[in-house]
Amino acid sequence: MGGEKKSVDLSDLNNPLLPAAAALSAEDRAGLVNALKDKLQGLADHADLLESLPPNVRTRVEFLRGIQSQHDEMEAKFFEERTALEDKYQKLYEPLYTKRYEIVNGVVEVDGAAKEPTSEKAAEGEDSDAKGVPDFWLTALKTNEILTEEIQERDEAVLKYLKDIKWSRIADPKGFKLEFFFDTNPFFKNSVLTKIYHMVDEDDPILEKAIGTEIEWYPGKNVTQKVLKKKPKKGSKNTKPITKIEECESFFNFFSPPEVPEDEEELDEDAADELQGQMEHDYDIGSTIRDKIIPHAVSWFTGEAVQAEDFEDMEDGDDDDEDDDDDEEDDDDEDEDEDEDEDDEELSKPKNKGAAKGGAQGEQPTECKQQ
Repeated sequence: MGGEKKSVDLSDLNNPLLPAAAALSAEDRAGLVNALKDKLQGLADHADLLESLPPNVRTRVEFLRGIQSQHDEMEAKFFEERTALEDKYQKLYEPLYTKRYEIVNGVVEVDGAAKEPTSEKAAEGEDSDAKGVPDFWLTALKTNEILTEEIQERDEAVLKYLKDIKWSRIADPKGFKLEFFFDTNPFFKNSVLTKIYHMVDEDDPILEKAIGTEIEWYPGKNVTQKVLKKKPKKGSKNTKPITKIEECESFFNFFSPPEVPEDEEELDEDAADELQGQMEHDYDIGSTIRDKIIPHAVSWFTGEAVQAEDFEDMEDGDDDDEDDDDDEEDDDDEDEDEDEDEDDEELSKPKNKGAAKGGAQGEQPTECKQQ
């Protein structure tokens, strides 16, 4: 009891940032150390709080802390087992993804598919040479409401050459990698475009930075830029058109993610908020491709995934409507009570002849009152 202070037990400190410390720069690690110092100071303050409690209450709280510690240990094991389980099933999915790739790209044929035409054009022999499922990934991506906003009309010609998309987990530093496999095409040299996400905490998740492949565009084929040509002014010695290159919206800007400056303190508040918004949007696109498009590409191609999401939204909407109906019923009951009170007050008041004329018209609009 007295003035003695108990030492802080660090065995209960469950900080998910520690395993990721090696992935940070020296400056970021220094910031992490300071954050941990603040955490320790906070724990010391909590120790002072415990000292101020009555003995019986303090004993109960100490017991509760033991329960919390057990929970945190179980949670840590849960995250470990979940990761292991995801890795296990990712390997089980691979053969299915391989079959999907082979069918989509015409590497193998499905039994019965070559025996009968699939459309009127095929029956006429117009697209009899079509292999696999044309525009499979383009259609799947465009069907998703988040990704369709990113795909511009000029991107579609490029995405027609997309053969497959894969993702894999990376351990050091923690995060994941997206790989986009392209057939030989007239737009760029790369056969694979990669996007890597480095996470400070994968379970939370907290994004540290993203890295994209530098696309090797062929001359005049860069869909992320548009060339503006302007005629020179009259009387100018230079008779050649003035050429200006301007950046434009494109799905392929996804491979040029926002860069985080080494010294974030140089950013003002508005710039920092803008950067954070850009990084969140970039991660939203990447996680959508990883979690929705890759595992359910066929359903996005057929549109069934949209119907499933719409159904889920409807269920959520029904729950909200029920809550709204309950609120409206409560409001109606309150309005009825107020109307009854007002009727009682009107009966007790002396009648005003002038009120009948004004009451019929109600309040005039503000503009009318000012005339």
